[in-house]
Amino acid sequence: MIAKPQPPDLPSLAARLRAGDRAALARAITLVESRRADHQAQARELVQILLPSTGDAVRVGITGSPGVGKSTTIDALGMALIAGGHQVAVLAVDPSSTRTGGSILGDKTRMARLSAEHDAYIRPSPSAGTLGGVAAKTREAMLMCEAAGFDVVLVETVGIGQSETAVYDMTDFFLALMLPGAGDELQGIKKGLVELADMIAVNKADGDNLARAKAAAAEYRAALHILAPRSVHWSPPVMTYSALTGDGIIELWQKILAHRDAMTASGEFAARRREQQVKWMWAILEDQLKAGLRSDASIRAQVRQIEVAVAEGRTTPSMAAADLMRLLQASWHP
Repeated sequence: MIAKPQPPDLPSLAARLRAGDRAALARAITLVESRRADHQAQARELVQILLPSTGDAVRVGITGSPGVGKSTTIDALGMALIAGGHQVAVLAVDPSSTRTGGSILGDKTRMARLSAEHDAYIRPSPSAGTLGGVAAKTREAMLMCEAAGFDVVLVETVGIGQSETAVYDMTDFFLALMLPGAGDELQGIKKGLVELADMIAVNKADGDNLARAKAAAAEYRAALHILAPRSVHWSPPVMTYSALTGDGIIELWQKILAHRDAMTASGEFAARRREQQVKWMWAILEDQLKAGLRSDASIRAQVRQIEVAVAEGRTTPSMAAADLMRLLQASWHP
């Protein structure tokens, strides 16, 4: 007879994780990402145990269109930080990973130097789930990394649109990477991306691209003048850098630290962290409500019927949503 696997000894797992045990960190994050109800309960307890050991890391969100050089930038920035005595964790928010497999797995090969470093840890986003679910799991993974001693957490948004907002909502500093001379320097304004950014950094400012990079940066600076800054204590700077040569990488980090100092002095840093905690709670609740609709076979069948009725125009989305809420409420009070 095959023995059932024993649940993890959570205090022991937490102690090993705090001591920097990579196997313990990997197991803890796997527990967090599991969809099994017993694993989710264990993960909640583990997060509660580790919570006092979290919160001290610099949390940086990094976004940019495909080809902008996110991987190369993270590799160069991570190596510079490690040289300065930091420990760096890289996480991803990729709600599209169920369809595409995500790109950070490929990015690990493009972060060749960083992935070989003992003081770095690279983790892709969960392989399944809604944006809210993936974001919630990434937040918990971030706490695990902080408890394990990583003092810088870089969160990469691989998807588009809402995933950028999700990463903004879990980080202290949101960095938007841009390309020079692409002819769409102001596209970020249209997407609202620039309104989220704490800094815009134009990559590939080297060789023949240098003049184009400077011109793109000037356009962004002009565009930012017409936007009201989110904080009276910080005006988002625009800088150029080269991930390939490393020029500007240290200056990029210095801007991140300057932002942290300004936000801490004004009290906005603590306020933003508190706001993020509340948003995290709602993200988890929304994911659990959706999980409730998937957990019962009879409810799943009714959900499918309601979806078909909406698709065929026999009922409105608002009426269907009300029907789904009644199904959930009925499952709570059988």
